[in-house]
Amino acid sequence: MKTWPRTQILAIWSRFFPAYEHIRALLSQKALGEVKVVCAELGVSITHYARLVEKELGGGAILRIGCYCIQFAMMVFGSEKPESITAKGFLYETGVDETVTVILQYSGKRQAILTFTIMAPMHNQATICGTKGAILVPDFIWCPTSVITNEKEKKFPLPPTSKTMNYHHSTGMSYEAEHTRQCLLKGLKESPVMSLADSELLANIMTEVRRQVGAILPQDKE
Repeated sequence: MKTWPRTQILAIWSRFFPAYEHIRALLSQKALGEVKVVCAELGVSITHYARLVEKELGGGAILRIGCYCIQFAMMVFGSEKPESITAKGFLYETGVDETVTVILQYSGKRQAILTFTIMAPMHNQATICGTKGAILVPDFIWCPTSVITNEKEKKFPLPPTSKTMNYHHSTGMSYEAEHTRQCLLKGLKESPVMSLADSELLANIMTEVRRQVGAILPQDKE
């Protein structure tokens, strides 16, 4: 029996949604010209969950939801390492980060501005702005079902199910599962959509963001 090699640090399910595939296709076609700015926000009021606010459980906005905004910017800029990372934020009473804004500066005067919080709901959307137009992910940046390109919307309905789901758009996890199956059939050791290098870069960016805002976890001292 084949097993999936342990090469994925962060299995970002968002990358495998058809909406994300559509965005990558538009970017590869230079539909927006040269991308200059990416803005993304994700906010939900979830401090009542212990796993989101306790240090020992890896809580905080950066690790729990900020990863989706950061990986989105990474995808748009082709997994390029930022020239600089600037982060400002506030800590929750338990010492984890509660609200953070990150600016990623890239070569060629390109920039990503990302905001995420576990304190309040936000629009949870993202915008990619280029010299020839813009792409808007109108909601649910981590599991989108529509994309608006230069004011024209394209929808991507989720797979139907008769089951009750615990989380929003949970049936979208089937996209990642099918991608994994295809990788196994092809004998690939890692995903070309979310590679080991992508996972490591994402983890390194999040670690630097946590360092700058002072969200230090017990595991950081080990």
